[in-house]
Amino acid sequence: MGGVCHDLMNNKILITGVAAWAISQILKILVHLFVTREFVLERLFGDGGMPSSHSATVTSVAVATGFVCGWDSPVFAVAAIMAIVVMHDAMGVRLETGKQAKAINEIIEHLLSADAVDLSHDKLLKELVGHTPIQVAAGFILGIIVALMMNL
Repeated sequence: MGGVCHDLMNNKILITGVAAWAISQILKILVHLFVTREFVLERLFGDGGMPSSHSATVTSVAVATGFVCGWDSPVFAVAAIMAIVVMHDAMGVRLETGKQAKAINEIIEHLLSADAVDLSHDKLLKELVGHTPIQVAAGFILGIIVALMMNL
């Protein structure tokens, strides 16, 4: 078991991805605080927001994989394609899902205020699930920076 823990703690690709995720989540708290003047600790583990932690994580993993395994390796190719898919999904399907959740929640709130439905507020859908192109781009750039800092 000690060997596995040692291997995980020395895996540059894994450490780079975790670092990029953690930095982006902390930045989400700070950006949210700056924009809304509210400290919301839930932003540390929440989806959506600036920058995209999904983009930062997969980009940093792909770049770190290039450094560790080689830019011409099959492993880098898989990591790069997965990064592209995740970032595309964050801007597409997941962003639209958030828009739909917001519309549904507005309908539910309207029905609740009119006492037309017997639902509790805990049935509301999560609205922050996707990212705008700017949020994805910020995560992409952050992922590159983290990977460069940790692997050069």
